[in-house]
Amino acid sequence: MNTADQYLKAIYLAQRIEDGPASTGTLADLLEVSPASVNEMIGKLEGRDLVEHEKYKGASLTEEGLERAHDALQTYCIIERFLANVLEVEEFRDEARALESVIDDTVADRLDTIIDRPKECPDCFDPELDCCERLELVDGRAD
Repeated sequence: MNTADQYLKAIYLAQRIEDGPASTGTLADLLEVSPASVNEMIGKLEGRDLVEHEKYKGASLTEEGLERAHDALQTYCIIERFLANVLEVEEFRDEARALESVIDDTVADRLDTIIDRPKECPDCFDPELDCCERLELVDGRAD
């Protein structure tokens, strides 16, 4: 997953949180970057026909952008579930965020064969809680 995919994933989640176009401020908060950085990347994504941006309303994913965002979120969920349930990494969310930009599709596909992922994945990801609704945790740790 590259930086563009991380932005597409954030736009996808922000659209679900805001029930409409993703605002620059929400994206900046989700990605922990400046609003100027968000605007620059949205311009690049719009140039690739992955995002439609309307001034003062926000960014919306195109069909191709939606597909890529969905794939990026699924890769993140695979990494998160593998770290939590297989490796029992305590800080699995932080580690998943660090790894999502360097794990390619082949590695994600192989990790996916090891974990038990719900059929609804990644639609079961709760953008407001920033985690999968179906990831079972005991005392904040993966069960």
